[in-house]
Amino acid sequence: MNIVEKTDDEILAIANPMWDELVKTSNEGKYGEFVKNFSESLAFGLNQMEVGKQFARSELTRNLTEKPDFLGIIRRGEHVTVLYRQRSTKKEGEWLGRLVLGYEQEKVKIFGASIF
Repeated sequence: MNIVEKTDDEILAIANPMWDELVKTSNEGKYGEFVKNFSESLAFGLNQMEVGKQFARSELTRNLTEKPDFLGIIRRGEHVTVLYRQRSTKKEGEWLGRLVLGYEQEKVKIFGASIF
């Protein structure tokens, strides 16, 4: 199955809980739980020490609001990118949240996640 064939509502039913879990585990600094839905290629490409340092030092990644605004979905190849407007409880302003989803071994996995 190719995730790009799903409707926006079907994609959001998958993406929103995954994004919410990323925000929660980022705020809590729980690296192991943060990466649990990552694709193998993404998980292997991350440096656990660097991500741990980011959790420890970044005021943004430890203080994300729980209510992002959905902005849109981009379909490309075998992946979808779901975009969110994300805010912080400690820093003024808005950030762009990006969640890239696709199938790996017949399960939807995260192939990319970032806030910038």
